[in-house]
Amino acid sequence: MTPTSATAPTERTAGGRGSPDRAVRVPHASLVAFAAEVFERRGVPPRRARTAGEALVYGDLSGMRSHGLANLTRLYLPLLDDGRALPDAEPEVLADRGAALLLDAHKALGLWAASEALDLAAERAADYGTGLVSVRNATHFGCAGHHTRRLAERNLIGILASNCGRQRIARPPGGRAAMLGTNPMSIAAPAGPGLPPFVLDMSTTAVPTGKVREAARAGRSIPEGWLQDERGRPVTDPGALDRGEGFPLWLGGRPETGAYKGYGLALLVEVLAALVPGAGLGPAEEAHTGHGGPTGRDDDIGFLALAVAPGALRPVDGFLQDAAGLFQALVDCPPLDANAPVSYPGAREAELSAGALAHGVGITPELYAEIRSVAAALGIDAPEGEPS
Repeated sequence: MTPTSATAPTERTAGGRGSPDRAVRVPHASLVAFAAEVFERRGVPPRRARTAGEALVYGDLSGMRSHGLANLTRLYLPLLDDGRALPDAEPEVLADRGAALLLDAHKALGLWAASEALDLAAERAADYGTGLVSVRNATHFGCAGHHTRRLAERNLIGILASNCGRQRIARPPGGRAAMLGTNPMSIAAPAGPGLPPFVLDMSTTAVPTGKVREAARAGRSIPEGWLQDERGRPVTDPGALDRGEGFPLWLGGRPETGAYKGYGLALLVEVLAALVPGAGLGPAEEAHTGHGGPTGRDDDIGFLALAVAPGALRPVDGFLQDAAGLFQALVDCPPLDANAPVSYPGAREAELSAGALAHGVGITPELYAEIRSVAAALGIDAPEGEPS
């Protein structure tokens, strides 16, 4: 039994995933071409602009709208316009030890630089079984799962983890000052023939900040457990995040329910993704002063790109057969509710992607209007869409 289909994507809005209630459906290829052309107009080389466009649109394609095209004007174009990301940056290898490399991204747009780093890691994994690319001076790379999934489709295991540079928005358990970012991480692996790849894509906080901001744009409240105020009380107003009045909770919620696990994972990411390459670090003495609210910017981000090649260590056919047994056993697990079958991370996104590829990517009318406005300002054609 396969947990995917090519049917039209199910409408689902909770937490920013799924298709919007009122959707304009636009062909995936048209959205990618549009995004790529916008990046080219900002000076990104064509091949890398295409890679960046695919990474950006993946958020909308797979139902993770908080990391999709909404960030074109809110995040990536401002980064380029302000010089915090450089369109023509050329990453530089600072140290090469065969299976491990240190890379300076030189403020390259993370949407393409993360994929290139994982591709380089994959090249080394073919020779050594594993390949590690440690990156500093990087910028935001969008959905981590997009980049790692590309390796899983090549029968490799991909791992990508990033800190948030010197941006601090989350407090350590029991602390009064924001010290860390959301520090996302992803791992993707083949699930065997006939099954979509396993793709875990997560922040180490309860939710990424993009979900909170997506709720704010939509005028929705957020559930308790996403944000807390300066005294540790639940916050349901998503606007509190950008006002500096709401702090993200860690995975696990409060200390008594396991917050130290999410906090510990965030520190793991900070060590591997930023301390190792010498990137900007969140925790710093300067954060102890002031009112304890958010400080710093997400500049000089560090990330870890790791590829593992099972085929370099054992016959790849045997690995894939065992993977199929592992994930099929999960899918076949008897469910508590017959209408909610057991699945695994990556399967739902694969189902939504298949539907969007067949029937068009669903975006809100507001986002579609924004896309048309960007196209008009640049004098390029806007992608054609149809109401669903």
